Amino acid sequence: LDGDACPDQNLITRARFAWDEALELGKAHGYRNAQVSVVAPTGTIGLVMDCDTTGIEPDFALVKMKKLAGGGYFKIINRAVPPALRTLGYSESEIAEIEAYAVGHGNLNQAPAINPATLKTKGFTDEAIKTLNDALTAAFDIKFVFNKWTLGEEFCKTTLKMSDEQMEDFNFDILAHMGFSKLDIENANVHICGAMTLEGAPHLKSDDLAVFDCASPCGKLGTRYLSVESHIRMMAAAQPFISGAISKTINMPNDATVEDCKQSYILSWKLALKANALYRDGSKLSQPLNASILADDDEEAMDAAEELMAKPPAERAQVVAERIVERIIERSREKIPDRRKGYTQKANVGGHKVYLHTGEYDDGRLGEIFIDMHKEGAAFRAMMNNFAISISIGLQYGVPLDEFVEAFIFTRFEPAGMVTGNDSIKNATSILDYIFRELAVSYLDRSDLAHVIPDGGSTSIGGGVKSD
Repeated sequence: LDGDACPDQNLITRARFAWDEALELGKAHGYRNAQVSVVAPTGTIGLVMDCDTTGIEPDFALVKMKKLAGGGYFKIINRAVPPALRTLGYSESEIAEIEAYAVGHGNLNQAPAINPATLKTKGFTDEAIKTLNDALTAAFDIKFVFNKWTLGEEFCKTTLKMSDEQMEDFNFDILAHMGFSKLDIENANVHICGAMTLEGAPHLKSDDLAVFDCASPCGKLGTRYLSVESHIRMMAAAQPFISGAISKTINMPNDATVEDCKQSYILSWKLALKANALYRDGSKLSQPLNASILADDDEEAMDAAEELMAKPPAERAQVVAERIVERIIERSREKIPDRRKGYTQKANVGGHKVYLHTGEYDDGRLGEIFIDMHKEGAAFRAMMNNFAISISIGLQYGVPLDEFVEAFIFTRFEPAGMVTGNDSIKNATSILDYIFRELAVSYLDRSDLAHVIPDGGSTSIGGGVKSD
């Protein structure tokens, strides 16, 4: 520890005194405890303590959803952002604009392209605009508000000239139907619902962006996140004041290599850390593709794979493609029993309640899912319900669950963030990322997708059937 580099010299004095006293007492009476102080996993504890973070652990996202006592939610920025901006020399008016960029203005007023003036040219009344503004205060996306439930069926038919089929189509884009371009919608969405990041904020200097980096990219527009080295150096700054280890996950991106892991351990060793918990997002062991699709017999597969690898890439691709097509088997729909087992998992993702209900075949295989987010708006709720139905139909027609898992984990959209109420999953990049991580852990034994390894005790339910 370089004592001169510590900004709080009183802390240095007290720390040295404490250890000198511990040494003298140990010499006089003997040593009993190997550790006096450690830092336990404290990400969730920080939330209970009403702290954005506990200091060593970085924030997951700058903008979060806060639940209101009377029901509903509103977006709130990390409370350290305004003081940090003041310290960096920004004025109060600049800070207000930067905050509004991140969390959104929550109404159509002054929005680019889509605002009261442009909407009135398309037949919107003051009453309809007020209804939209009321619904936009806690909306994730403006498309979730422009629907028949907010505007009313009569308004959609007479003013917007929408057919019954269009109103019932959850994928129908009303804003595009009204003549707004994709760029118009995106710009208005950032202004109204917020960018969920400070990247691109007005007045904010690019040199100051690093101050606000989080554990993962924030929002749809965010690309920045804390490096692995920054996690390690933050722990190293605190380690001299802690006799034991620091239990903190060092997040690594999905494309991290073995060499990256090696260098992380070496840096941790050089900085005298006592523990290092690397987590590579989505890390898993998988068998080579060629051997699994070329033949059922292991020995035959290895021989065929070696022969194939000696051929030019074009020939390799052709052989693999032919083998894949050869193994296609069409099947009919396998109906799930009328009386079926399953489980219900309640969780909170980024401040939003999610209920996941599963239905199983008699042999424990997953056959259907239901997703309930009953307080998130009619359009979003209906979209999630229909998404669950489509997944259930796919499962019953034989689509492997792991195909869905690989398709939907790591998808990134709001709501996202800290997960509470689930024993295995502690954060998610989207609702779909959370749902398919949960299903993978419960039915595929994919502990590599869990942040906490499940106990699998006698009270576990809905775990499917594990292979011997």
